[in-house]
Amino acid sequence: MNAQEIRKAYLEFCKKNGHEVIERASLILKDDPTTLFTGSGMQPLLPYLLGEKHPKGVRLTDSQTCLRAQDIDDVGDNRHTTFFEMLGNWSLGDYFKEQQIRQFFGFLTDVVGLDPSKIYVSCFIGNEKYNIPRDDESAEIWRKVFAEKGIDAKIVELDTAENGDKLGLQGGRIFFYNDKENWWSRGGGVETTPIGDPCGPDSEVFYDFGEDKQYFEKYGKSHPASDGARFMEIGNQVFMQYKRNQDGTFSELTKKNIDFGAGLERIAAAAMDSFDVFETSLLKPIIVKLEAISGLSYADHTEEMRVIADHLRGAYLLSAQGLIPSNKQQGYALRRLIRRAVMKATNLGIDQDFLAQIVPIIAENYQDLSDEILTNRADALNVLIREEQAFRRSIHRGLKELHKLKDQGLTGKELFMLQDTYGFPLELSLEEAKQNQINLSENWQAEFQASLNEQRERSQTASKGMFKGGLEDHGEASVKYHTATHLLLAALQKIVNPNIAQAGSNITSERLRFDFNLDRKLTDEEKKQIEDQVNQWIEEDYPVSFAEYDKAYARDVLKAHGSFWEKYGDVVKVYTIGAAENPVSRELCGGPHVEHTGVLGHFKIKKEESSAAGIRRIKAILD
Repeated sequence: MNAQEIRKAYLEFCKKNGHEVIERASLILKDDPTTLFTGSGMQPLLPYLLGEKHPKGVRLTDSQTCLRAQDIDDVGDNRHTTFFEMLGNWSLGDYFKEQQIRQFFGFLTDVVGLDPSKIYVSCFIGNEKYNIPRDDESAEIWRKVFAEKGIDAKIVELDTAENGDKLGLQGGRIFFYNDKENWWSRGGGVETTPIGDPCGPDSEVFYDFGEDKQYFEKYGKSHPASDGARFMEIGNQVFMQYKRNQDGTFSELTKKNIDFGAGLERIAAAAMDSFDVFETSLLKPIIVKLEAISGLSYADHTEEMRVIADHLRGAYLLSAQGLIPSNKQQGYALRRLIRRAVMKATNLGIDQDFLAQIVPIIAENYQDLSDEILTNRADALNVLIREEQAFRRSIHRGLKELHKLKDQGLTGKELFMLQDTYGFPLELSLEEAKQNQINLSENWQAEFQASLNEQRERSQTASKGMFKGGLEDHGEASVKYHTATHLLLAALQKIVNPNIAQAGSNITSERLRFDFNLDRKLTDEEKKQIEDQVNQWIEEDYPVSFAEYDKAYARDVLKAHGSFWEKYGDVVKVYTIGAAENPVSRELCGGPHVEHTGVLGHFKIKKEESSAAGIRRIKAILD
């Protein structure tokens, strides 16, 4: 069975067992200060596990798309991905351990067809301090279901993963570990379980890929909780049977819950008896296409191709749910996924734009996800292509600047400038320096960190990324809108008429209003072109800088745009967007502005109308 078939079979299996299929939650969370994305199948169900009644009853199931941006640096091994799909089922005060264990074991062995002799499990060893007994109930159920398959399941106590590395399997199949491995609460272990919260032991299920996959030198002896590649966790059953009391003790709940989650890609890997999740049907087609584009093999360039496949899959799903790359929060995570993928593609010698060849493959793999989830699937490809193209331009600009500096070597301050001003990642700078034998200063790391810390100090709280002074309202939104008027004017001059000038503006925290000279209304096509051009400049994340000049020099030599020269003294401030030699905009202005266009968001014209004779007015928003 491939991954898509397993997903379908699981939901049908759960329906036959009385579960209602619930809709997938969006990947992109709103108004949640603790996390940016849905990171587990349980996350959307938490209110119901804590006591709320679910409208679809007490037996639920789904297949939830998840993304954990915090795992981005782990991608490259055989099992970690930022994006994954979690098969889940829940019992809200209905059935408990016996039915759950039998149900999942039956699905794995009778439906997916896994060899039961390759399945191993773990249970909670208990905690004497808090009078929580060993979970012998779960262990005994597991022993019986294995026996029904003709397997004598020996029980072994390991307590800690470290002990397991030293002692190994010892002929066991059911392993007891402490709360670091086999306890669930919102606070983590037993000791840190929040007062009043439900909690309980869990039972993890592992698939054995064979002793030859164990790296003894690095990880020690084989056991399920080892970090070695032999065992892969494919599912986890949380038994919410306790509550922490006000005095810190634990008591059994009258109404107990089941929270179960299994990784779709991991079960699919087990079904293939392949310890590499990137060989499964949701990821392998991407790998095959990368091999074709690059002319290189997956076997020789495993890490790069894994990162590209994982990151682009996550980027497509986020874009298809309406997320736009930016320099803040969720948008920044999306931008980072795309740029890391492009960087790895560059390492493979893929210099041309390649997302247009990869993304349709991903879209086809997830075509059965509903339009309610993938609300922007039709626009996702264009969003990703624009970001790729913008980043490639950043790479080229960064390379150009880097080679200007190479003769005297590179300091940490210069490396930071390349990243901060030109969007050229530190990783690429270091790689380019190594390949071209460019010297780095002795203390480049400390210098880079000092520059980074300095920037962070300038970018505190809500004013992050803002210059000081100039507007009556110095709020983040108003400053963004003020900067956007510069891009709007530049777009009007480029698309409509180079002689267009500002005739007035009004900025609030909710919109911009911009007046300009024109004796006709804009066409719909022109408005669309203006929007697209402004958004392209935003996505290209150009630096915004200023300098003071003699007024005559700024006006006559620099050719800075300005409509109210008479209001300024002999020395004026000129703001430049983009590279100094070929700027997007160079305009007389008192400020303040953002430091990079990438923080602006998405520009949209809401209205274009007459303001006075020969004067038009645009009202626009950033979302």
